Amino acid sequence: MSHVPHELAEEFPDHKDRIHDLKMNNAHFARLADEYHTLNREIHRIEAAGINVDDPTYEDLKKQRLALKDEVFAMLNGG
Repeated sequence: MSHVPHELAEEFPDHKDRIHDLKMNNAHFARLADEYHTLNREIHRIEAAGINVDDPTYEDLKKQRLALKDEVFAMLNGG
């Protein structure tokens, strides 16, 4: 477990301005970013607090976060 928050601006530091612009001007991107933020915070809370959660549930949360991150990355790159 990493205990490090994976905020979008930290994950994609070269795209900070684009992340902000897309959040303000693209409803789909804003929804994805909100979903990512919510899920990321839940994972970070589980890790930081040492909350007992079964491995499949924890892995599913991380897979969901990765899928959102992949979709965000594609949009950041014009996809």
